[in-house]
Amino acid sequence: MRFSVQAAGKTDVGSVRTNNEDNFGYDLERQIFVLCDGMGGEAAGEVASRLAVNQILAFMSDPSIVEVQSQNQVIPESARLLRAIQVANRAIYEEAVANPKRKGMGTTVVAVLLGEDSFSVAHLGDSRLYRIREKVVEQLTTDHSLVMEQVRRGLLPSEEAAPSYMQNLITRALGVSDIVEPELGTQSARSGDLLLLCSDGFSRFVPEEMTLELVSESNDLQHCCESLIETAKRLGSDDNISCVLVRIVTA
Repeated sequence: MRFSVQAAGKTDVGSVRTNNEDNFGYDLERQIFVLCDGMGGEAAGEVASRLAVNQILAFMSDPSIVEVQSQNQVIPESARLLRAIQVANRAIYEEAVANPKRKGMGTTVVAVLLGEDSFSVAHLGDSRLYRIREKVVEQLTTDHSLVMEQVRRGLLPSEEAAPSYMQNLITRALGVSDIVEPELGTQSARSGDLLLLCSDGFSRFVPEEMTLELVSESNDLQHCCESLIETAKRLGSDDNISCVLVRIVTA
Protein backbone atom coordinates (compact mmCIF):
# COMPACT_ATOMS: atom_id res chain seq x y z
CA MET A 1 0.00 0.00 0.00
CA ARG A 2 1.34 3.42 -0.90
CA PHE A 3 0.60 6.07 1.68
CA SER A 4 -0.61 9.59 1.13
CA VAL A 5 1.32 12.35 2.90
CA GLN A 6 0.87 15.90 4.08
CA ALA A 7 3.84 18.17 4.74
CA ALA A 8 4.90 21.64 5.80
CA GLY A 9 8.19 23.30 6.60
CA LYS A 10 9.72 26.50 7.84
CA THR A 11 13.19 27.93 8.29
CA ASP A 12 14.20 30.94 10.36
CA VAL A 13 17.46 32.84 10.70
CA GLY A 14 17.01 32.80 14.48
CA SER A 15 17.73 35.44 17.07
CA VAL A 16 21.54 35.57 16.82
CA ARG A 17 22.74 34.84 13.29
CA THR A 18 22.50 37.35 10.43
CA ASN A 19 22.52 34.75 7.63
CA ASN A 20 20.40 31.63 7.26
CA GLU A 21 22.46 28.64 6.12
CA ASP A 22 19.60 26.14 6.51
CA ASN A 23 17.58 24.95 3.53
CA PHE A 24 14.83 22.41 3.03
CA GLY A 25 12.62 21.11 0.25
CA TYR A 26 10.21 18.33 -0.56
CA ASP A 27 8.22 16.75 -3.36
CA LEU A 28 4.84 15.41 -2.26
CA GLU A 29 4.29 13.48 -5.47
CA ARG A 30 7.56 11.59 -5.17
CA GLN A 31 7.40 11.62 -1.37
CA ILE A 32 10.96 12.84 -0.84
CA PHE A 33 11.82 15.25 2.00
CA VAL A 34 15.19 16.92 2.59
CA LEU A 35 16.63 19.28 5.20
CA CYS A 36 20.19 20.64 5.29
CA ASP A 37 22.25 22.85 7.61
CA GLY A 38 25.19 24.44 5.80
CA MET A 39 28.62 25.43 7.04
CA GLY A 40 31.39 27.59 5.62
CA GLY A 41 32.46 31.24 5.56
CA GLU A 42 31.20 34.04 3.32
CA ALA A 43 27.74 32.51 2.93
CA ALA A 44 29.26 29.28 1.55
CA GLY A 45 27.15 27.23 3.94
CA GLU A 46 24.01 28.66 2.41
CA VAL A 47 25.31 27.73 -1.04
CA ALA A 48 26.15 24.18 0.06
CA SER A 49 22.79 23.51 1.70
CA ARG A 50 20.86 24.97 -1.24
CA LEU A 51 22.88 22.89 -3.72
CA ALA A 52 22.25 19.75 -1.68
CA VAL A 53 18.49 20.21 -1.50
CA ASN A 54 18.20 21.14 -5.18
CA GLN A 55 20.42 18.31 -6.41
CA ILE A 56 18.66 15.64 -4.36
CA LEU A 57 15.19 16.73 -5.45
CA ALA A 58 16.31 17.04 -9.08
CA PHE A 59 17.78 13.54 -9.03
CA MET A 60 14.54 12.11 -7.67
CA SER A 61 12.46 13.87 -10.33
CA ASP A 62 14.68 12.91 -13.29
CA PRO A 63 12.51 10.72 -15.58
CA SER A 64 15.61 9.15 -17.14
CA ILE A 65 16.49 7.50 -13.84
CA VAL A 66 14.17 4.52 -13.79
CA GLU A 67 15.81 2.42 -11.12
CA VAL A 68 19.03 2.48 -9.14
CA GLN A 69 20.54 -0.93 -8.61
CA SER A 70 20.71 -1.83 -4.94
CA GLN A 71 23.78 -3.39 -3.39
CA ASN A 72 24.57 -5.23 -0.17
CA GLN A 73 20.91 -5.90 0.68
CA VAL A 74 20.02 -2.20 0.45
CA ILE A 75 16.39 -1.71 -0.60
CA PRO A 76 15.72 0.31 -3.79
CA GLU A 77 14.56 3.44 -1.94
CA SER A 78 17.75 3.53 0.12
CA ALA A 79 19.84 2.92 -2.99
CA ARG A 80 18.17 5.88 -4.71
CA LEU A 81 18.75 8.10 -1.68
CA LEU A 82 22.40 7.06 -1.57
CA ARG A 83 22.89 7.86 -5.25
CA ALA A 84 21.10 11.22 -4.91
CA ILE A 85 23.34 12.20 -2.01
CA GLN A 86 26.44 11.15 -3.94
CA VAL A 87 25.35 13.38 -6.83
CA ALA A 88 24.75 16.29 -4.45
CA ASN A 89 28.11 15.72 -2.78
CA ARG A 90 29.89 15.90 -6.12
CA ALA A 91 28.12 19.16 -7.03
CA ILE A 92 29.10 20.83 -3.75
CA TYR A 93 32.67 19.55 -3.85
CA GLU A 94 33.20 20.71 -7.43
CA GLU A 95 31.72 24.14 -6.63
CA ALA A 96 34.17 24.52 -3.75
CA VAL A 97 37.11 23.48 -5.90
CA ALA A 98 36.11 25.96 -8.61
CA ASN A 99 35.65 28.85 -6.15
CA PRO A 100 38.47 29.23 -3.59
CA LYS A 101 36.31 31.46 -1.36
CA ARG A 102 34.04 28.46 -0.84
CA LYS A 103 36.81 25.98 -0.06
CA GLY A 104 35.78 23.58 2.68
CA MET A 105 32.09 24.40 2.52
CA GLY A 106 29.69 21.62 3.36
CA THR A 107 26.33 20.80 4.83
CA THR A 108 24.52 18.31 6.98
CA VAL A 109 21.68 16.43 5.36
CA VAL A 110 18.74 14.36 6.54
CA ALA A 111 16.52 12.92 3.80
CA VAL A 112 13.45 10.69 3.85
CA LEU A 113 11.96 8.74 0.94
CA LEU A 114 8.70 6.88 1.41
CA GLY A 115 8.14 3.42 -0.02
CA GLU A 116 5.17 1.07 -0.02
CA ASP A 117 4.95 0.38 3.71
CA SER A 118 8.18 1.89 5.01
CA PHE A 119 10.48 4.85 4.53
CA SER A 120 14.20 5.11 3.93
CA VAL A 121 16.43 7.58 5.76
CA ALA A 122 19.85 8.93 4.84
CA HIS A 123 21.79 11.40 6.92
CA LEU A 124 25.13 13.04 7.55
CA GLY A 125 25.95 15.38 10.41
CA ASP A 126 23.67 16.45 13.25
CA SER A 127 20.40 17.31 11.54
CA ARG A 128 17.87 14.84 12.89
CA LEU A 129 14.80 12.79 12.10
CA TYR A 130 12.18 12.01 14.73
CA ARG A 131 9.09 9.83 14.42
CA ILE A 132 6.06 10.63 16.56
CA ARG A 133 3.78 7.62 16.87
CA GLU A 134 0.98 7.12 19.39
CA LYS A 135 2.23 10.05 21.51
CA VAL A 136 5.79 8.71 21.67
CA VAL A 137 8.73 10.65 20.21
CA GLU A 138 11.56 8.51 18.86
CA GLN A 139 14.84 9.83 17.47
CA LEU A 140 15.63 7.79 14.34
CA THR A 141 19.05 9.26 13.52
CA THR A 142 22.26 9.41 15.54
CA ASP A 143 24.31 12.59 15.32
CA HIS A 144 27.61 12.38 13.48
CA SER A 145 29.34 14.67 15.95
CA LEU A 146 32.51 14.50 18.00
CA VAL A 147 30.61 14.41 21.27
CA MET A 148 28.31 11.57 20.16
CA GLU A 149 31.32 9.59 18.92
CA GLN A 150 32.70 9.87 22.46
CA VAL A 151 29.38 8.72 23.92
CA ARG A 152 29.26 5.72 21.58
CA ARG A 153 32.80 4.75 22.57
CA GLY A 154 32.03 5.07 26.26
CA LEU A 155 34.38 8.02 26.71
CA LEU A 156 31.64 10.46 27.73
CA PRO A 157 28.47 9.82 29.77
CA SER A 158 25.31 10.55 27.75
CA GLU A 159 24.10 13.04 30.37
CA GLU A 160 27.19 15.16 29.69
CA ALA A 161 26.67 15.20 25.92
CA ALA A 162 24.09 18.00 25.73
CA PRO A 163 26.09 20.72 27.52
CA SER A 164 29.41 19.80 25.89
CA TYR A 165 31.12 22.56 23.91
CA MET A 166 32.00 19.92 21.30
CA GLN A 167 28.35 19.17 20.57
CA ASN A 168 28.31 21.10 17.27
CA LEU A 169 31.61 19.68 15.94
CA ILE A 170 30.37 17.26 13.29
CA THR A 171 32.37 14.30 12.00
CA ARG A 172 30.54 13.74 8.69
CA ALA A 173 29.22 16.26 6.19
CA LEU A 174 28.18 16.56 2.58
CA GLY A 175 30.56 18.25 0.14
CA VAL A 176 33.81 18.43 2.13
CA SER A 177 35.34 15.44 0.35
CA ASP A 178 34.92 13.82 -3.05
CA ILE A 179 33.75 10.62 -1.32
CA VAL A 180 30.75 10.56 1.00
CA GLU A 181 29.39 7.84 3.30
CA PRO A 182 25.89 8.69 4.52
CA GLU A 183 24.25 6.53 7.13
CA LEU A 184 21.28 4.67 5.67
CA GLY A 185 18.29 3.14 7.41
CA THR A 186 14.79 1.83 6.85
CA GLN A 187 11.84 2.30 9.19
CA SER A 188 8.28 1.03 9.25
CA ALA A 189 5.53 3.46 8.30
CA ARG A 190 1.99 3.55 9.65
CA SER A 191 -0.95 5.77 8.97
CA GLY A 192 -0.87 8.49 11.61
CA ASP A 193 2.91 8.66 11.91
CA LEU A 194 4.33 12.17 12.09
CA LEU A 195 7.93 12.68 10.99
CA LEU A 196 10.01 15.67 12.06
CA LEU A 197 13.17 16.64 10.17
CA CYS A 198 15.05 19.41 11.97
CA SER A 199 18.35 21.24 12.21
CA ASP A 200 20.33 21.37 15.44
CA GLY A 201 19.16 24.93 16.04
CA PHE A 202 15.92 23.25 17.04
CA SER A 203 16.97 19.88 18.47
CA ARG A 204 19.60 21.28 20.87
CA PHE A 205 17.06 23.52 22.58
CA VAL A 206 13.60 21.95 22.53
CA PRO A 207 13.16 18.75 24.59
CA GLU A 208 11.21 15.85 23.13
CA GLU A 209 8.33 16.14 25.58
CA MET A 210 7.81 19.76 24.59
CA THR A 211 8.00 18.84 20.91
CA LEU A 212 5.22 16.29 21.44
CA GLU A 213 3.10 18.86 23.22
CA LEU A 214 3.54 21.44 20.46
CA VAL A 215 2.71 19.13 17.54
CA SER A 216 -0.34 17.86 19.42
CA GLU A 217 -1.87 21.32 19.71
CA SER A 218 -3.01 21.59 16.08
CA ASN A 219 -3.67 19.54 12.95
CA ASP A 220 -2.27 22.42 10.88
CA LEU A 221 1.30 21.33 10.10
CA GLN A 222 2.40 24.81 9.04
CA HIS A 223 1.17 26.23 12.33
CA CYS A 224 3.02 23.48 14.18
CA CYS A 225 6.28 24.30 12.35
CA GLU A 226 5.92 27.94 13.32
CA SER A 227 5.24 27.01 16.96
CA LEU A 228 8.29 24.73 17.05
CA ILE A 229 10.57 27.44 15.72
CA GLU A 230 9.21 30.18 17.96
CA THR A 231 9.67 27.88 20.96
CA ALA A 232 13.30 27.19 20.03
CA LYS A 233 13.91 30.94 19.80
CA ARG A 234 12.22 31.52 23.15
CA LEU A 235 14.38 28.82 24.74
CA GLY A 236 17.56 30.55 23.61
CA SER A 237 18.53 28.95 20.30
CA ASP A 238 21.67 30.63 18.99
CA ASP A 239 21.51 29.15 15.48
CA ASN A 240 19.35 29.00 12.39
CA ILE A 241 16.24 26.91 13.04
CA SER A 242 14.45 24.68 10.53
CA CYS A 243 11.69 22.09 10.80
CA VAL A 244 9.83 19.94 8.29
CA LEU A 245 6.78 17.96 9.41
CA VAL A 246 5.45 15.02 7.38
CA ARG A 247 2.17 13.32 8.30
CA ILE A 248 1.56 9.86 6.86
CA VAL A 249 -2.07 9.07 6.16
CA THR A 250 -3.93 6.18 4.57
CA ALA A 251 -3.91 6.30 0.78
